[in-house]
Amino acid sequence: MTENFAGKVALVTGAASGLGLATAKAFAEAGAAVAMLDLDEESIARAASVAQSSGPRCLPIACDVSDESAVRDAIARTVHELGRLDMAFNNAGIMVDRADTAEASGEDFDRVVAVNLRGVWSCMKYELQQMVRQGSGAIVNCSSIGGVAGGPGLGAYHAAKHGVMGLTKTAGLEYAAKGIRVNAVLPGVFDTSMNDSLEEEQPEMLEKIKAEVPIGRLGKPEEVAAAVLFLCGPGASMIIGHGLAVDGGFLAR
Repeated sequence: MTENFAGKVALVTGAASGLGLATAKAFAEAGAAVAMLDLDEESIARAASVAQSSGPRCLPIACDVSDESAVRDAIARTVHELGRLDMAFNNAGIMVDRADTAEASGEDFDRVVAVNLRGVWSCMKYELQQMVRQGSGAIVNCSSIGGVAGGPGLGAYHAAKHGVMGLTKTAGLEYAAKGIRVNAVLPGVFDTSMNDSLEEEQPEMLEKIKAEVPIGRLGKPEEVAAAVLFLCGPGASMIIGHGLAVDGGFLAR
């Protein structure tokens, strides 16, 4: 099914690269205007110019999702300049160096939670306020296979991604009767910049991870984009509070 979002407005965080950029481009190709948010002003401007060629309008907004007031202002600007907000992909996230729980730093833990969990909460808060005023909308949060499983050395990341699933299920229940659907995607291991350092510093670990994926390869960002658009589209009208694994079979083992 090819989604048609002509006349709709989407918002994507972490949109300068990777899963976010691929999803912004997919929304644009489906006819939506897209607000593209990321931390660095120059990077998101370049990304928006790339995505712009695929659709009606891509609006770049520099925004730190760990700053609630910045998120509020970014969503207000989206509505002011693009007219409404129909869909959102809350994708912005970070990782820090691996460390077992007893050796991990509090600063790293707080930083990961601020972006990966509180950032999703802040985005949902203001997206939902706008969607309630409209009486409709669809939100997809980016969790992870780490949102339903553990991972040695990645305690903060997995804790935050578990939290994203809790937010997704709770908001899904709260807003279903108001015409708003909230779901999540759970990506596995993808070919994005988040794995660049692993490939450079510990290529043997990356090969081991790939070997554990039943499909036998890394995912492509466009494969997550397709799942996000499906969850935002009419074909997913009965799907609420769900975490859709896009993981090459990893969680099915």
